[in-house]
Amino acid sequence: MPFVNWLKRNLVVIAGLLTLGYLLLPNVIVTVFSFNKPKGRFNYEWQQFSLDAWKDPCGVSDLCGSLSVSLQIAFWATLGATLLGTLIAFALVRYRFRARGAVNSLIFLPMAMPEVVMAASLLTLFLNMGAQLGFWTILIAHIMFCLSFVVTAVKARVMSMDPKLEEAARDLYAGPFQTFVRVTLPIAAPGIAAGALLAFALSFDDFIITNFNAGSTVTFPMFVWGSAQRGTPVQINVIGTTMFVVAVLLVLASMVVGNRRNRHKA
Repeated sequence: MPFVNWLKRNLVVIAGLLTLGYLLLPNVIVTVFSFNKPKGRFNYEWQQFSLDAWKDPCGVSDLCGSLSVSLQIAFWATLGATLLGTLIAFALVRYRFRARGAVNSLIFLPMAMPEVVMAASLLTLFLNMGAQLGFWTILIAHIMFCLSFVVTAVKARVMSMDPKLEEAARDLYAGPFQTFVRVTLPIAAPGIAAGALLAFALSFDDFIITNFNAGSTVTFPMFVWGSAQRGTPVQINVIGTTMFVVAVLLVLASMVVGNRRNRHKA
């Protein structure tokens, strides 16, 4: 039968599209309810189409303040984790030293360890040090757990690099700095960018570790959790939809840039 044959040929594509649709369904619901005008405190049932929340996304007290705190922490945590993680990845791949195997194993611990265990451990560390819980303790905690993800992403890229390209640069009288900037760094850039984007997403989205070490500081995930106890404002959906759209646009832009580079190379 033609339909059965067509189904067999496209079964993988259909399964992939269904899976993608299932994954994107929550984002679609968040987007739809960002245009809702609920009658009560909770934005769980569709009542009436409205643009009020989009006209005033900061209309809820402390929402944009918590969003600003999360963006600042995510930015600095991404910067710190990317710098340290890139250096660690190059050291693990390019150099041989004592306890190298142990360091490789320890890198994976934050990814394998339950977040609540890491959160409690970091809280104990900060309390024993006499540190005041707040912005800086959150930032340190985020750098620590984002570091492993950056190292893993950059390390995979560095391991796939062809050392002959750097040797060719040195044969052409390029110094160590020129070789790194013009050859090594551009090749490793996709891995570094992937690690940075992953670190930013993980830092901005984190709740468990942040909640343990935040003190009186309120991040956006903590604000959402607190709001859900009293009533969910529509502005939360607006912020979520905006961030989703920005992320999609960034991915599309990177794909366009990558395709143009491939065309120029061809």
